[in-house]
Amino acid sequence: MTSGHIFKTAHEARDLIRSGDVSSVELTQSILDRIEQVDGDLNSYITITGERALERAAEADTGIAAGDIDGPLAGVPVMVKDNMATMGTLTTAGSQILKNFVPPYDAHVVERLKDAGAIILGKGNLDEFAMGSSNENSSYPPTRNPWDTTRVPGGSSGGPAAAVSAGEAFVSLGSDTGGSIRQPASLCGVVGMKPTYGLVSRYGLLAFASSLDQIGPFSRDVTDAANTLTVIAGYDKRDSTSSPKSGGNDYTAGLTGDISGMKLGVPKEYLVDGIEPGVRAAYQESLKVLEGLGATLEETSLPLTDQALAVYYIIAPSEASANLARYDGFKYGHSSEIAENAWEVMDMTRGEGFGPEVKRRIILGGYALSAGYYDAYYKKAQQVRTLIRQEFAGAFEKFDALVTPTSPTVAFEAGSRTDDLLAMYLSDICTIPVNIAGLPGISVPGGFSEGLPVGLQMIGPHFGEQSILNTAYAYEQATEWHKVHPSI
Repeated sequence: MTSGHIFKTAHEARDLIRSGDVSSVELTQSILDRIEQVDGDLNSYITITGERALERAAEADTGIAAGDIDGPLAGVPVMVKDNMATMGTLTTAGSQILKNFVPPYDAHVVERLKDAGAIILGKGNLDEFAMGSSNENSSYPPTRNPWDTTRVPGGSSGGPAAAVSAGEAFVSLGSDTGGSIRQPASLCGVVGMKPTYGLVSRYGLLAFASSLDQIGPFSRDVTDAANTLTVIAGYDKRDSTSSPKSGGNDYTAGLTGDISGMKLGVPKEYLVDGIEPGVRAAYQESLKVLEGLGATLEETSLPLTDQALAVYYIIAPSEASANLARYDGFKYGHSSEIAENAWEVMDMTRGEGFGPEVKRRIILGGYALSAGYYDAYYKKAQQVRTLIRQEFAGAFEKFDALVTPTSPTVAFEAGSRTDDLLAMYLSDICTIPVNIAGLPGISVPGGFSEGLPVGLQMIGPHFGEQSILNTAYAYEQATEWHKVHPSI
């Protein structure tokens, strides 16, 4: 296995295994060697399970040879974000409060990966409890961007995005609460997809904001995203929000590359104040490509877009304050050793275990839910959320998909926004509305600005994954951006 194979797509790697040109063990060892080579600079992983991965790779080789395993990820090395439970493997959510937590069960998506014969290499770095847009809120050394290690990879799924970008995994899973898959995909120059809320089970995902969180794939091309979605999507009775419409779809079957006659909306509000000129230029060039492929593009307006950020930063902290109440020092995870009574255990455990951003959001959420403020903040945010959903629904009566920038900027320098919370929160301005409405969205490589990747986002109606995947695929096949890799 040569080092040149590390940037192959997952389906190319799968074909190598199927043809007998390489074994899963050899493929897995080559990626583990790559991790050893570059991860000291990138910090994409929190935990690496190399020995276990090689054991599973040997089992996969046996299963493939016997004809028992023949899926799109069979024998392929992958990474899982460290907020998804993995039985017998440290699962921290990037937080010191879970620094010793080893789950006795697998998340639904981890079960699906294992059943498909995928080889899990380890757990990806993230902003603590997925709260952040730069990976700098991790309680572990922050992930760096493979294109420029002085810059952030985006967040919260910075580790999974950087790993796929740098050749440390063929595919990875992230979670997206307000853009935490699509924004780092944009900044790291890979494909990142957030499915429709409820399409992929959240069972085993350590919750941040339950009505917003959704698991999805990172990959090097759209075919791999479709294949991975096919593997992980499906109804799960253990998740009360799992949709009966989930599963049973082969999302690669609709990748025709033909988008002639499609009607694509271009929301003017997504060209926000502060969008970098290079990002704007790349976006406008991408629209020309789509038009050249036969799609009809028309400017449209989504006036409530600028309300989505405020809605998000009321609803998400409110749900986080409830979800994180379970970390009390008694059930599992870290427990303060110097507390003298039960109240001190809870107080000191959370003080010692949670980082500044998590504490900030818990306080915000507790305030928004408190007596006297619930109606003024949380209830009103939910009402505006309904209006945003209705606005999107109206747009999809006219358009097959919407096309926007993914991020208003390219990867910014590490430390440049840690003291400017508003600038940090605005990093997700183009992605948050999709989570508010529970819609599917995908970011694909859409050019470069100042030598750094720019992402292009497609948004679809509920359960419109096939439409946006094919639109993204058509664009990808007409461009070369997805074939360019960092030199690290």
